[in-house]
Amino acid sequence: MGKTKGGTTMKALTICQPYAELILRGSKPVENRVWQTNYRGPLLIHAGKSRDWMINAEFGIPIREMAFGAIVGVADVTHCLSFAYLMSPTCDDALRYLRDSIHTSGPFCFVLKNPRRFAKPIPYRGAQGLFDIPDYVVQEALANVNSHR
Repeated sequence: MGKTKGGTTMKALTICQPYAELILRGSKPVENRVWQTNYRGPLLIHAGKSRDWMINAEFGIPIREMAFGAIVGVADVTHCLSFAYLMSPTCDDALRYLRDSIHTSGPFCFVLKNPRRFAKPIPYRGAQGLFDIPDYVVQEALANVNSHR
Protein backbone atom coordinates (compact mmCIF):
# COMPACT_ATOMS: atom_id res chain seq x y z
CA MET A 1 0.00 0.00 0.00
CA GLY A 2 1.11 3.49 -0.77
CA LYS A 3 0.18 6.87 0.61
CA THR A 4 -1.18 9.94 -1.09
CA LYS A 5 -2.36 13.30 0.20
CA GLY A 6 -5.86 11.91 0.64
CA GLY A 7 -4.87 8.66 2.40
CA THR A 8 -3.55 5.25 1.46
CA THR A 9 -3.66 3.56 -1.92
CA MET A 10 -3.44 0.10 -3.41
CA LYS A 11 -1.60 -0.95 -6.55
CA ALA A 12 -3.69 -1.98 -9.55
CA LEU A 13 -3.04 -3.40 -12.99
CA THR A 14 -5.30 -3.26 -16.03
CA ILE A 15 -5.64 -6.69 -17.62
CA CYS A 16 -7.65 -7.34 -20.75
CA GLN A 17 -10.51 -9.81 -20.73
CA PRO A 18 -10.76 -12.78 -20.73
CA TYR A 19 -7.44 -12.81 -18.85
CA ALA A 20 -8.68 -10.84 -15.83
CA GLU A 21 -11.52 -13.35 -15.50
CA LEU A 22 -9.13 -16.30 -15.82
CA ILE A 23 -6.99 -14.88 -13.01
CA LEU A 24 -10.01 -14.59 -10.74
CA ARG A 25 -11.07 -18.15 -11.58
CA GLY A 26 -7.64 -19.34 -10.51
CA SER A 27 -6.70 -20.74 -13.91
CA LYS A 28 -4.14 -18.06 -14.86
CA PRO A 29 -1.37 -17.97 -12.24
CA VAL A 30 0.86 -15.63 -14.28
CA GLU A 31 0.43 -12.22 -15.85
CA ASN A 32 3.00 -11.55 -18.56
CA ARG A 33 4.54 -8.13 -19.15
CA VAL A 34 7.48 -6.69 -21.07
CA TRP A 35 8.60 -4.90 -17.92
CA GLN A 36 9.52 -6.14 -14.47
CA THR A 37 8.47 -4.93 -11.04
CA ASN A 38 9.82 -5.10 -7.51
CA TYR A 39 6.28 -4.80 -6.16
CA ARG A 40 5.04 -7.68 -3.99
CA GLY A 41 1.70 -7.76 -2.25
CA PRO A 42 -1.99 -7.29 -3.00
CA LEU A 43 -2.76 -6.18 -6.54
CA LEU A 44 -6.17 -4.93 -7.64
CA ILE A 45 -7.25 -6.55 -10.89
CA HIS A 46 -8.75 -4.00 -13.26
CA ALA A 47 -10.54 -5.52 -16.26
CA GLY A 48 -9.84 -3.31 -19.26
CA LYS A 49 -12.53 -1.95 -21.55
CA SER A 50 -11.06 -3.44 -24.71
CA ARG A 51 -12.65 -6.50 -26.26
CA ASP A 52 -9.83 -6.93 -28.81
CA TRP A 53 -8.39 -9.92 -26.98
CA MET A 54 -11.75 -11.69 -27.10
CA ILE A 55 -11.32 -12.37 -30.81
CA ASN A 56 -8.24 -14.58 -30.54
CA ALA A 57 -8.79 -16.04 -27.09
CA GLU A 58 -11.32 -18.82 -26.65
CA PHE A 59 -11.47 -20.06 -23.11
CA GLY A 60 -15.16 -21.01 -22.93
CA ILE A 61 -16.21 -18.06 -20.78
CA PRO A 62 -19.43 -16.37 -21.91
CA ILE A 63 -18.92 -12.64 -22.41
CA ARG A 64 -21.91 -11.95 -20.12
CA GLU A 65 -19.85 -13.39 -17.23
CA MET A 66 -17.12 -10.78 -17.65
CA ALA A 67 -16.88 -7.20 -16.52
CA PHE A 68 -15.16 -4.51 -18.59
CA GLY A 69 -13.75 -1.17 -17.40
CA ALA A 70 -13.97 -2.13 -13.73
CA ILE A 71 -11.98 -3.31 -10.73
CA VAL A 72 -13.05 -6.93 -10.38
CA GLY A 73 -10.91 -8.38 -7.61
CA VAL A 74 -7.52 -8.72 -6.02
CA ALA A 75 -4.62 -11.21 -6.13
CA ASP A 76 -1.24 -11.31 -4.45
CA VAL A 77 1.94 -10.74 -6.46
CA THR A 78 4.50 -13.12 -4.98
CA HIS A 79 7.25 -13.02 -7.63
CA CYS A 80 8.29 -11.31 -10.84
CA LEU A 81 10.41 -13.74 -12.81
CA SER A 82 11.93 -13.75 -16.23
CA PHE A 83 10.63 -16.38 -18.61
CA ALA A 84 14.23 -17.41 -19.24
CA TYR A 85 14.71 -18.13 -15.52
CA LEU A 86 11.49 -20.14 -15.32
CA MET A 87 12.63 -22.34 -18.19
CA SER A 88 16.19 -22.70 -16.92
CA PRO A 89 17.57 -25.69 -14.99
CA THR A 90 18.33 -23.32 -12.09
CA CYS A 91 14.66 -22.42 -11.57
CA ASP A 92 13.45 -23.00 -8.02
CA ASP A 93 11.60 -26.32 -7.81
CA ALA A 94 8.63 -24.61 -6.13
CA LEU A 95 8.09 -22.46 -9.23
CA ARG A 96 8.52 -25.08 -11.94
CA TYR A 97 4.75 -25.73 -12.04
CA LEU A 98 4.44 -22.42 -13.90
CA ARG A 99 6.16 -23.97 -16.91
CA ASP A 100 3.04 -26.08 -17.52
CA SER A 101 0.68 -23.10 -17.72
CA ILE A 102 -0.39 -22.07 -21.23
CA HIS A 103 -0.34 -18.53 -19.86
CA THR A 104 3.38 -18.43 -19.04
CA SER A 105 5.12 -16.62 -21.87
CA GLY A 106 6.97 -13.62 -20.42
CA PRO A 107 9.26 -11.93 -21.02
CA PHE A 108 8.47 -11.14 -17.35
CA CYS A 109 6.00 -13.22 -15.39
CA PHE A 110 4.14 -11.76 -12.42
CA VAL A 111 3.23 -14.75 -10.25
CA LEU A 112 -0.26 -14.35 -8.81
CA LYS A 113 -1.63 -16.23 -5.80
CA ASN A 114 -4.84 -16.16 -3.80
CA PRO A 115 -7.18 -14.48 -6.33
CA ARG A 116 -10.32 -13.01 -4.73
CA ARG A 117 -13.32 -11.80 -6.71
CA PHE A 118 -15.31 -8.75 -5.72
CA ALA A 119 -19.02 -9.43 -5.31
CA LYS A 120 -19.73 -6.47 -7.58
CA PRO A 121 -17.32 -4.93 -10.12
CA ILE A 122 -16.36 -1.32 -9.40
CA PRO A 123 -16.42 0.86 -12.54
CA TYR A 124 -13.06 2.60 -12.78
CA ARG A 125 -10.77 3.98 -15.44
CA GLY A 126 -7.67 1.88 -16.08
CA ALA A 127 -4.12 2.98 -16.76
CA GLN A 128 -0.86 1.62 -18.12
CA GLY A 129 1.61 -0.05 -15.78
CA LEU A 130 1.00 -0.35 -12.08
CA PHE A 131 -1.19 2.46 -10.85
CA ASP A 132 -2.60 3.60 -7.51
CA ILE A 133 -6.23 3.43 -6.49
CA PRO A 134 -7.32 5.13 -3.25
CA ASP A 135 -8.34 2.63 -0.57
CA TYR A 136 -11.74 4.21 -0.11
CA VAL A 137 -12.70 3.16 -3.67
CA VAL A 138 -12.32 -0.54 -2.83
CA GLN A 139 -12.68 -0.63 0.96
CA GLU A 140 -16.15 -2.19 1.05
CA ALA A 141 -15.37 -4.66 -1.75
CA LEU A 142 -12.18 -5.82 0.02
CA ALA A 143 -14.13 -6.48 3.20
CA ASN A 144 -16.39 -8.90 1.30
CA VAL A 145 -14.08 -10.63 -1.21
CA ASN A 146 -14.64 -14.19 -2.35
CA SER A 147 -11.92 -16.67 -3.20
CA HIS A 148 -12.09 -18.23 -6.67
CA ARG A 149 -12.80 -21.58 -5.05
